[in-house]
Amino acid sequence: MSIKLNNFNNDTRKVVDKLGNFSVIEYEKDSSVSIQSAQAEYFMSKMNVRRRQVMVQLNGNNSVLLQSGAMQWMAGDVVATTGVKGVGDFLGKLVKSTVTKESAIKPEYKGNGLVVLEPTYKYIILQDVASWGAGMTIEDGLFLACDSTVNHKVVARTNVSSALMGGEGLFNLSLQGNGIVALESNVPFDELIEVELDNDTLKIDGNLAVCWSSSLNFTVERTTKSLTGSAVSGEGLVNVFRGTGKVLMCPVAPTYSLYASTNSVAAKAAATDSNTMGY
Repeated sequence: MSIKLNNFNNDTRKVVDKLGNFSVIEYEKDSSVSIQSAQAEYFMSKMNVRRRQVMVQLNGNNSVLLQSGAMQWMAGDVVATTGVKGVGDFLGKLVKSTVTKESAIKPEYKGNGLVVLEPTYKYIILQDVASWGAGMTIEDGLFLACDSTVNHKVVARTNVSSALMGGEGLFNLSLQGNGIVALESNVPFDELIEVELDNDTLKIDGNLAVCWSSSLNFTVERTTKSLTGSAVSGEGLVNVFRGTGKVLMCPVAPTYSLYASTNSVAAKAAATDSNTMGY
């Protein structure tokens, strides 16, 4: 590859994680701000709320699948396809997207060069799918990108009625095979708790699991055997993982409004700048 990037990995941007052909770029200092947004950006950086980007290197023998709309720019002899292999394949992908909240079409990029994804304020978690054995199942909306060698499969929860009662989705996306996957997490990897189960049970009150081994039996159940007992205990339904495998879990419920507020700050600043003459 003859591409050379200058001034990309510097004092303001650096590679903070790398796995396979995937690299995570983090903006240590974001100077692309206006007077209106500078203060918010300053305090955000102090709390490690920073922009991050995924960069994938293609060497001619590999390709990558992205969440729809995730690509920002690409360089080199790189071409994009829909990744759809016919009408039947499209209908299957459409069904998967409906039940897992992921995009129906995940563009596939192949060739020789670089693909850089749109920046995000969320944390990027890189995982080797093969290290999860039978595969890894992820929470809805976390998928960002993966090697095209990774297989996608929709898995259903075993007790449909309790999932509906708990307000949980009925299906999740399971990734299997060999390759790297990039997930968008509301919590940094260093704060995630890894729970290893050996023919045992884990019960979680709330949507705290980020991903888990596909070998685990995942259900939604009442905390006690009776509705009366659940009412008396003050607890309701919990997510239950049984079997042998591992679960990556958030320590606290993510604050989803944080990312909406950061985008709102940027949008308001841009609107203000467009109505002023300079600074």
